[in-house]
Amino acid sequence: MKCKIMHESRGRLRVHMVLTRMTLHQADVAEYYLRALPAVTKVKVYDRTADAVIWFDGQRDEIIMALARFSFQNEENEKLVPEHTGRELNRRYEEELVMTIAKRYLKKWLLPLPIHRFLSIINACKYVWKGIRSLCKGQVDVSVLDATAISVSMLRGDFGTAASVMFLLRIGEILEEWTHKKSVDDLARTMSLGVEKAWVKMDDSEVLLPITQIQAGDLVIVRTGSMIPLDGCVCKGEAMVNQASMTGESLPVKKDVGSYVYAGSVVEEGECLLRVDKVSGTGRYDRIVRMIEESEKLKSESENRAARLADRLVPYTLGGTLLTYLLTRNPTKTLSVLMVDFSCALKLAIPICVLSAMKEGSEHGMTIKGGKFLEAVAQADTIVFDKTGTLTHAMPRVVEVIPFHGSDADEDLRMAACLEEHYPHPMANAVVDAALEKGLTHEEMHSEISYVVAHGIASTIDEKRVVIGSYHFVMEDEGCKIAPEDQETFDALTGEQSYLYFAVGGVLSAVICIEDPVREEAPEVIKRLRELGFQKIVMMTGDNEKTAAAMAKRVGVDAYYAEVLPEEKAAFVKKEKEEGRKVIMIGDGINDSPALSEADAGIAISTGAAIAKEIADITISAESLDAIVTLKELSNALTKRIDGDYRFIISFNAALILLGVGGIIQPTTSALLHNASTLGIGLKSMTTLL
Repeated sequence: MKCKIMHESRGRLRVHMVLTRMTLHQADVAEYYLRALPAVTKVKVYDRTADAVIWFDGQRDEIIMALARFSFQNEENEKLVPEHTGRELNRRYEEELVMTIAKRYLKKWLLPLPIHRFLSIINACKYVWKGIRSLCKGQVDVSVLDATAISVSMLRGDFGTAASVMFLLRIGEILEEWTHKKSVDDLARTMSLGVEKAWVKMDDSEVLLPITQIQAGDLVIVRTGSMIPLDGCVCKGEAMVNQASMTGESLPVKKDVGSYVYAGSVVEEGECLLRVDKVSGTGRYDRIVRMIEESEKLKSESENRAARLADRLVPYTLGGTLLTYLLTRNPTKTLSVLMVDFSCALKLAIPICVLSAMKEGSEHGMTIKGGKFLEAVAQADTIVFDKTGTLTHAMPRVVEVIPFHGSDADEDLRMAACLEEHYPHPMANAVVDAALEKGLTHEEMHSEISYVVAHGIASTIDEKRVVIGSYHFVMEDEGCKIAPEDQETFDALTGEQSYLYFAVGGVLSAVICIEDPVREEAPEVIKRLRELGFQKIVMMTGDNEKTAAAMAKRVGVDAYYAEVLPEEKAAFVKKEKEEGRKVIMIGDGINDSPALSEADAGIAISTGAAIAKEIADITISAESLDAIVTLKELSNALTKRIDGDYRFIISFNAALILLGVGGIIQPTTSALLHNASTLGIGLKSMTTLL
């Protein structure tokens, strides 16, 4: 690419890309290409001037060479650009803002006064009609204030003030809409980073492919606990599908042959083969935007309180306006009261605070589905941890396979991996990884498999029933036996590790010993959470008493419960809530789903089962439990900011009203300061909390 250096200083370059015209897409390609360079710390590309400002901490020559190699036509550079970048959104609102200002002054300078007044009357009609509609519905809201202010100005013959008010209202509408949509777009883009994969049926085998490589017409297999990756029609099997993210239905819906299923919904039970109908509009970004739009309905009590307060203050503003006129008989002072309302700032700033907090959370590896749950985290005094994959690493490993009944350890591991690879759980992943490390291939050799929540997997191989899972499932529910000659070996198991029991034909064939290393940061995280206000920290696990006791002592929880079933976890959470506690549940598996749903805020680990992430209110990165501490700090900081915004909005707008009544400022000045403060607090609300 031919470039010209316009200016440079230490660690900074401004270059001009020599081309006739730069499109928005070309600007994105250049920006993301430069961002990807190791030496570059920050980039801004200006499409109107075709300039790029580059901040770097490496060698200048590296940047120059990278610019020389750059090409807009390079496919690899194109791949760096995400589906949505925000540049087009910003341009649209920039142009709308400029056009609104330009039209205002062109009409004022070029049109004769009678025509200008006539256009003002036409423009006023929509504001007056909006106010009348609100009154007809029995609502006295901000639109009534706007309509009253404009009508009074025009009836007084003060068309200049009316036009200025309408201009400022339109500017405020554009800026509020821009601020809100930019917050949603920024949040969605941050959350949509990542690659999703799905099992695709090809001939007689299953292949795991990224969804970007799946085409319309492909056959996708979705099993219990997995998310449906793309829209499609079920052509085989049946399943109970959780569509909460799409329809808001709390109960799963049965889907069988001929039923249509939607991307983002989750299979709670069963298995189905679906034919992909379309791939456009069903990507991760689109689903997240829908989720954010839905999540805005899940307002926190702070947001609801702001909305209620804003609406309740409107009648007082109207009353204050009437009282001012009765006492002063001064229309100017009366209009100064009408020009100011608390509604705009309250209804804009608080939701923007929440959206910004959600965005900031996503930058720390969190997906937060609504302000309601951030508030719940801030108020919570009890936190319940699942053990496996939560307090322990999401990558447990197989340390030993103990064969029974004369079986071969490697063959047992191979068959176990063949079953486990279809289910997203840390223990299952450990078995699959162990087989791979040993070079044990496990092509599909079983019949259809079924997953029993919180227990294990069952299938048939060579006409023999094969089961793998917990002791309770394999030995008690399935009634599998231990060969007499193996009883001594079985009794010698220490119970200090996690075990998967594998049985063939009703006889125990192997015990897979899995080491589940504790997260190094877990003890410190527990300590920090206690300092941040949690009074009760609990660990719950399906493991045996010995394993649970050792873990609880090591991480420092207040209480632990061993060998618990999913319904027992949910019952515990429900009991705590009934006793007046605010409870958070953290888990990663299908077996944690009932408790996640029951908690005031359910938090899922990102590497866990899709159903857990679907039901959970918040999903955090699996990299570190420090994200939970950050989440608590973020929630506390959000609560503090919202309280501060309340105080500022009420006091500042009250001061404007008093200044207007006192005749110190004019109505147009009141409107300008009111809108400026609304925009200012909206922009402040978009800044980081931590």
